[in-house]
Amino acid sequence: MSSHLPLVLSVTSGKGGVGKTNMSVNLAYNLSMAGKNVVLLDADLGLANVDVILGLAPEKNLFHLFHEDTTLRDILFDTPYGFKILPASSGVSDMVDLDKGQKLDLLDAMDSLEDNVDYLIVDTGAGINDNVLYFNLAVQERLLVITPEPTSLTDAYALIKVLKLQHGVERFRVLVNMVKDQKTAKDVYIKLLHACDHFLDGISLDLVGFIPFDPNVRNSVIAQTPFCHKFPKTPASVAVRQTAQKITTWDVTPNTDGNIKFFWKKLLFQERSVA
Repeated sequence: MSSHLPLVLSVTSGKGGVGKTNMSVNLAYNLSMAGKNVVLLDADLGLANVDVILGLAPEKNLFHLFHEDTTLRDILFDTPYGFKILPASSGVSDMVDLDKGQKLDLLDAMDSLEDNVDYLIVDTGAGINDNVLYFNLAVQERLLVITPEPTSLTDAYALIKVLKLQHGVERFRVLVNMVKDQKTAKDVYIKLLHACDHFLDGISLDLVGFIPFDPNVRNSVIAQTPFCHKFPKTPASVAVRQTAQKITTWDVTPNTDGNIKFFWKKLLFQERSVA
């Protein structure tokens, strides 16, 4: 057993367009600025865009791990912002659903990262497809990103419902994005909370914080730079920095195999249990 236990965290959503990947990138940036060793895994395997948001062009990605003689160390890419990414591919259909052999390969490869990572952030796809459920089943913490849009709430509820009723997942952290103020964020959170309380038993929803609507976020996306780096004092950057600080206080649950290896083993176990 490794004495070093990283925290494995997913950033997920029921709907696309809520800023999930942008949150993943900027949380990774802030955690790395706090002196943590951070790896961001782009788990939207067929429609990857972490590298695009960062303006990077890695030569290799997870496709090469499965289809060429490439190691995870060859794929792990240092960003200019202090954290590393494990990029995926975009527009490659056979990456949309990994088979069991590919998952075993990934398990073996991820084991090499255990002692060198404080946080593994898993940027999932949106929705309730197999890959989104698959990655959310194994992480220790799930950060659910929502916005005030009604479709964001209904799709977030759908994701919670499937994970709860089909897989017994009950604990979620909530981050409300693109709101005008704290009151609006609380109102949005309460709507989701009431729906879960009314229709689902045992769900725990913890409001982590809110990110105000901020035009500098869009400007940074266009510039392909993390907004917390380009505009460190803008309201959205301050809010994300506060969220990152909260994440550093979350408990790391000890696992006998170490957290990253446990993460992948649990994925394989979940696959067998739902097959």
